[in-house]
Amino acid sequence: MIRQFAVGSALIVLSFAIHAAFMALAVRAFRRYEAWLARAPQLPRLAGALCVLSLWLLMSMSVTVWIWALYLLWSGALGDLETAVYFSLVSFTTLGFGDIVLDRPHRLLSGMLAANGLVLFGLTTAVLIDLIRSLHPAGAGEASGD
Repeated sequence: MIRQFAVGSALIVLSFAIHAAFMALAVRAFRRYEAWLARAPQLPRLAGALCVLSLWLLMSMSVTVWIWALYLLWSGALGDLETAVYFSLVSFTTLGFGDIVLDRPHRLLSGMLAANGLVLFGLTTAVLIDLIRSLHPAGAGEASGD
């Protein structure tokens, strides 16, 4: 049990570091083009930028899924790469079909993998919302005189 927590924690820390690097690059790129994105017509530029940023951050999460899958394959928890990637993706997204489960020496990792995904999806959402809000001055869109 302690080994599962240690390995799971190490994989989570690694995934957070990777995702933080991807987010830092995304924020840097967004800040570089912030003035351009804020110019009218804003909606098409913002939509395009959000699509690119979302795909970039999803790529980061895909890297995490693959890291977990490769560990599960290497450790013998799962027998083939397709099953390991499928299980990692289903667990990471907290979908958890239950058609594949890990054996006793590895089963705590599935919960840690789900927690990893939950946190990374939350961080990604927070970053995207913050970037969108940064394009609007405080109080923009609010009715005046309320």
